[in-house]
Amino acid sequence: MRGFVAVLKKEAKQMIRDKGTLRFALLLPAFQLVLFGLIDTNVKHVRTVVLDLSRSEESRTLVRDLTNTSFFDVIEYAPSRTAMRERIVAGRASVGVEIPPDYARRRLNRQAADVLVLIDGSDSSISGQALAAANGLTLSESLGELLSRAGTRDLPVRAHPLFLFNPDSRSANLLIPGLVAILLTFSGTLLAAYAIVRERERGTLEQLMVTPASPIGVILGKLLPYLALGFLQLILILLLMTLVFRVPIHGNLALLLALSVVYLFALLSLGLLISSRASTQMEATQFAQMFLLPSIMLSGYIFPLSSIPGPLRYVSSILPATHFIAIARGIIIRGANFTDLWRNVAALVAIAVVLVAGSTRAFRKTIS
Repeated sequence: MRGFVAVLKKEAKQMIRDKGTLRFALLLPAFQLVLFGLIDTNVKHVRTVVLDLSRSEESRTLVRDLTNTSFFDVIEYAPSRTAMRERIVAGRASVGVEIPPDYARRRLNRQAADVLVLIDGSDSSISGQALAAANGLTLSESLGELLSRAGTRDLPVRAHPLFLFNPDSRSANLLIPGLVAILLTFSGTLLAAYAIVRERERGTLEQLMVTPASPIGVILGKLLPYLALGFLQLILILLLMTLVFRVPIHGNLALLLALSVVYLFALLSLGLLISSRASTQMEATQFAQMFLLPSIMLSGYIFPLSSIPGPLRYVSSILPATHFIAIARGIIIRGANFTDLWRNVAALVAIAVVLVAGSTRAFRKTIS
């Protein structure tokens, strides 16, 4: 730990004097949290075109039922199937519903009536929910008619779903806890990635090499100021999450903050490892991008880990974001405790230790 205090003071003064870095570290995560936190992942009011060839009371009832789901918004009645398809191709609508001419007759005769639903498959989020909404509506209509024929209103088997967490299905409650990890990944990795590169570009790395400071002292001295800055980012993000977006923290806040320090330590160590390998800040940014994109796509933030192919699942298991997203969601949403999360905590600690050792070794090679 020789030279640790001197390097710590130097890096802290340099960070405080760099107003651009401070603005990037504090304002950008807050802006991104507000921007992405306002997104509602529950798809509603999908633009829908209807081709009503029946023009009957039954077909109008079907269209009203579609609209009442709040999922479909009928914006136009198309004159033909070709015109309906053209609206979808042009992007003016995402769903097209064609009601055949014999729809009313078949419904009155209690026969099966077919309805064609065209769905724009270029957007998977809309197409999947549109398919589920259309199937749900037709299933509900079919069950109601079958029960009326049987002279009963009771289903033989009824499900009573109960949401244990997030009963209102608020997107913010699901999105923001994982977004905390992603925002810290961006800012924490990039901030530390410039630490040694900045010394090299300013020509002060050689002066640092001839000091009696040990490699581990230099690494920890450069890490701690950014660790404090990253922790300040975390506090700001959590305040915005609870006060602005009204996302409650059901678990132990102290446990979340303590495990966040471990996560920040892993991110900053990764940034220093990148910084030791890079020659310029542009090169450090490019190296950081190699880790940032997998941290978003393979960490379980966007896609469930169960849907990731086997080989890529091994890659996700060595990403710090994967384990911290599980920790953040567990504490914030489900109120999990340390016993519930110890596997993710152990993995995160192991990753942090390996990255600190790797960045120390890389810096030792740099000065040798």
